[in-house]
Amino acid sequence: MLLLGIVRFREVNDTLGHSHGDELIAAVGRRLDQLAADGDTVARLGGDEFAVLMRGVAGERDARAAAEKVREALRTPFEVASLSLAIEVSAGLALLPAERAATDEDMDAETVLRHADVAMSEAKHGHSGLAVYASEHDHHSTEQLQLLGELRVALDQRQLVLHYQPKFDLVTGEVRGVEALVRWQHPERGLVPPDSFVPTADRTGLINPLTDYVLDVALDKAARWLEAGLSVPMAVNISARSLPDSAFPDRVPAALAAHRIPPAGLILEITETSIMEDPEHALAALQRLHDAGVYLSIDDFGTGYSSLAYLKRLPVDEIKIDRSFIAALTLDARDRLIVASTVSLGRALGLDVVAEGVEDEETLLLLQELGCDLAQGFLFGRPAPDPSLLSRSDEHLRALAEAPPSG
Repeated sequence: MLLLGIVRFREVNDTLGHSHGDELIAAVGRRLDQLAADGDTVARLGGDEFAVLMRGVAGERDARAAAEKVREALRTPFEVASLSLAIEVSAGLALLPAERAATDEDMDAETVLRHADVAMSEAKHGHSGLAVYASEHDHHSTEQLQLLGELRVALDQRQLVLHYQPKFDLVTGEVRGVEALVRWQHPERGLVPPDSFVPTADRTGLINPLTDYVLDVALDKAARWLEAGLSVPMAVNISARSLPDSAFPDRVPAALAAHRIPPAGLILEITETSIMEDPEHALAALQRLHDAGVYLSIDDFGTGYSSLAYLKRLPVDEIKIDRSFIAALTLDARDRLIVASTVSLGRALGLDVVAEGVEDEETLLLLQELGCDLAQGFLFGRPAPDPSLLSRSDEHLRALAEAPPSG
């Protein structure tokens, strides 16, 4: 299995535009098809990544030679937008000897693909251009690899479910939004929390189909609520890998149209860290989504390293204070100062401020005193698939909002 990624592909999109970036991707795919031997399979995995399943390769030496031949052929310039573009690719190889294929249960197709992805990452980080999978480079446990293999099946069989947690207005007590949180209803393991599979998917090509899946299910739920007379914006978490995907800002409006949800009915939550991994490309993607009318939120605010100079350029509408600052809000004066400063910052920039992880009434009342706009957390109920959760939590919060200030 040969996995290929175009080096610095984002610069092509930025310089020539996304349509010409797509043209380059198509040209690379056609050339790979021409290079493929009889019986080989060529596939685009998403973004700028391609896979080539090479059959009948006699060992690592032949595999390396075949991979270098592909890399060399891709160095021949491509004609795009009347320009001659020369590209480089990073390549990862994973080998599956025939004698092991029928006996090694760990070496299924998903594992081989994962091994190739590990090798490609090693090639990128080591600047070698080509790397062969080695176990010492793989930081994933066997259990994680098995879980990753099962996740593709879970997506096909729609085993993933969403639970919903509301966000409440701390002045009126009204529901101002609902966050969709993915869970995996595993046939053997039961309900698997997102921390057990989302980070692993985020390191592979599976994160994009997983994001599209969650977006589709969440918007379907929002459409059902809308039909029942309940208009509540739906929040969906977005991976850092989605932002460089030139097609993602177009897929979001298409999904909204398919479910007949207005753009303002969707909130995309992006972590501060993922934005700052590549701020210029994040800005471009977020601007396209903002121009489409989608509401944007910075999740886990305060845990990253964004500068205020850059933050003011982001076309976002909301910041969510990370739960680590909320947990000890009533006990730690420094956390209280950070939260108060964030609320003031949000107000100065015209942004809504949400407190995550609110678990007790004392914290809720203090957030109200600090002028925080919205809150969500276990105090109002755990995430659940039942939309009736909204009315129960709404009544609870309204009673708190009407209580006299603590003295």
